[in-house]
Amino acid sequence: QVQLVESGGGMVQAGDSLRLSCAASGRPFSRHGVGWFRQAPGKERVFVAAINLNGDRTSYADSVQDRFTISRDNAKNTLYLQMNNLKPDDTAAYVCAARAESIGGVSVSASDYYYWGQGTQVTVSS
Repeated sequence: QVQLVESGGGMVQAGDSLRLSCAASGRPFSRHGVGWFRQAPGKERVFVAAINLNGDRTSYADSVQDRFTISRDNAKNTLYLQMNNLKPDDTAAYVCAARAESIGGVSVSASDYYYWGQGTQVTVSS
């Protein structure tokens, strides 16, 4: 089992930055590919970014490319999402997810992730 707890969300204005964190516990964090998804009210959960086991491969949704950066610190069992130049369309609950143990590649598909956090809300006003 892997437990994931997100933090760092909040209410900001367009153009501001936020850094989300996802603290992992349970099984060794370094053995899981991980990612971020988001879900706006009334909409489906969508992929945001993913990173592989050792952090040398990443993938981003087109809508956040060049504005968001995903990273991980395996020594601290923590996943991060640095979000710059935030836009009102970025408003959503952001959820971190982990793939099953030893499956470390990046994936954009929610069905490839086995463990999920509860989410942290990000609200961007214009």
